[in-house]
This record gives sequence, structure tokens and C-alpha cells, in this order.
Amino acid sequence: MRVLFTGGAGKAGRHAVAYLLAQGHRVLNVDKVPLDMPGVDNRIADITDPGHMHDVMQSYANFDELRPGTGVPAFDAVVHFAAVPRILVTGDNECYRTNVMGTYNIIDAALKAGVRKIIFASSETTYGVCFWDGEKKPDYLPIDEAHPTVPMDSYAMSKVVNEATARSFQARSGADIYGLRINNVIEPHEYKSDFPGYIANPETRLRNIFAYIDARDLGQMVDRCLKTDGLGFEVFNVSNDDHSVADSTPELLARFYEGVPVTREMGSTETFYSNEKAKRLLGFAPQHHWRMYLDDPTRA
Repeated sequence: MRVLFTGGAGKAGRHAVAYLLAQGHRVLNVDKVPLDMPGVDNRIADITDPGHMHDVMQSYANFDELRPGTGVPAFDAVVHFAAVPRILVTGDNECYRTNVMGTYNIIDAALKAGVRKIIFASSETTYGVCFWDGEKKPDYLPIDEAHPTVPMDSYAMSKVVNEATARSFQARSGADIYGLRINNVIEPHEYKSDFPGYIANPETRLRNIFAYIDARDLGQMVDRCLKTDGLGFEVFNVSNDDHSVADSTPELLARFYEGVPVTREMGSTETFYSNEKAKRLLGFAPQHHWRMYLDDPTRA
């Protein structure tokens, strides 16, 4: 597929782009900085500028597309990851403005260019737990896509608004628009650098609901969305199968989630951030887990 990918130079984006390239897709990365990766085309543009987005959505990816003499080819899909990545990077107003207006501009431009498959990055933060002032416990566990999304921070607010925007655009257009509620993205090198600390101090993972998503499995998730048609508007939790600390699921429930309803029996290391919907509707099958990459996963 010919894919326009926004934010490919970011932490999550560069791994997702690499995965898509390996599957044979052509990728034009649209970002404020280029992605230095063989096989990737780049375009510098501002997602908050609607003119930039309409222009790039109907442009050549590189010089080779001039050769046939048949005009600008169409994009088969748009994957939108570009955003202010969390609170406390910019001012709250700027975070909200960038993320909300950027998503509106990209979906609007994509649909007007005839694109019928749009995948956008939402967030685990929509559930309110991550950036709550103080501790907020989930309404129930495991958290699935039906869990209420009531955040108090500007970043998560922007993601909730983006989901509503996408739903409305899908109702108008009938296109497939899928939102990914991405959990904490872990790059391969972070298993050895960060996970010993998580094992020693599991409470540091409370705001991420003890969950994570391997960056390479995130790439697989995007590819599964590209290959699955006809779902209309959907949102999906994106996580690996296990949680990110050595304590068992029952131990974490007893220590951190006393009084929180558990809706079904859970496995001994099963994530609290359910990926069942993605598995069922998309065929998502995570390939990586942190125990594969630590010599002794039981010790810090």
C-alpha cells in the first residue's frame, strides 16, 4: 500500500514505519523533522496548517513517481501519529490545540483526497488513570474499550476529542477510521535499561496500568489495521499480553486494586489493559514480551 504516515520520526512512529516497510508498504513520512531510514520518503509539514495537509495528501512521494507520466498517485491509507506526545512538553493549551486541530486537518484532507482507510493514534490516557492528579483507580479490570473515558489533563482530553471527531467523519464518509488507544510504548533497548527498575519498584507502573506495548508489535497492529477492511469506526486498546513487572496478576490486584471489580478470571501474568478486541477483530498477535529480553526476569 501507498501510506502517508504522520509523526514517523517519533519514538512510536519510527518502529511502526520500519515494520510497514518490511511488509512491503511504501511510506511517506510527514513530520517536522525527517526520518533517516532507508526506503522512507519524507515531507516537512505542519499538521496544524490545513493547507499543508491538503497539499501533502495530493503530492508525489518522491521523484520516481514522476516517471510514469500519469499524474500524482493516490494514497491507499493514512496513519496519523504526529502529536504533542504528552503533557508537560508544551503549554496545555498548545498541546490541546496541536493535537485536536492536527487530527481534524489530517482526516479532513485524507477524506477529501479519496482515502478510505485512516488509522490514528489515541491513547491509554483517555481512561483518565495516567495523568490524574492523585491516584485514580479503574472502574473495573481488565480495562476494555467500553471503560469510561473521563480524563482531567489536556493531552488525554485532546485524544478523547479526536475520537469523537473521527467518529463524526466516519459517519459522514463511510470510510474505515480506526483509533488506537496505545499503551506505554517500549523500544527494544528499554527492556534491559528500564525493566529492572520496574521489577524492583512495581508502583512506578501504576499510572500505565502496569501495561506496555512493544514498539514492533505496535507496528504489527498498524499493519493489521491496514489489512482489515469494513469495520467502519472502531477504537482498539493496544498492549502486549502480559504486564510489565514480575509480580503476578493476583499479587498486583491485592496490592494496588483492592475493591476494584474484576469482571472475569485473569491469567497469572495477564495484562490489565485488555487487547482482546484487537485480537478478535484484527487478528493482532503480539510477538514480544519483556521476559524474552532479560537474563533473569525475576530480579532487578
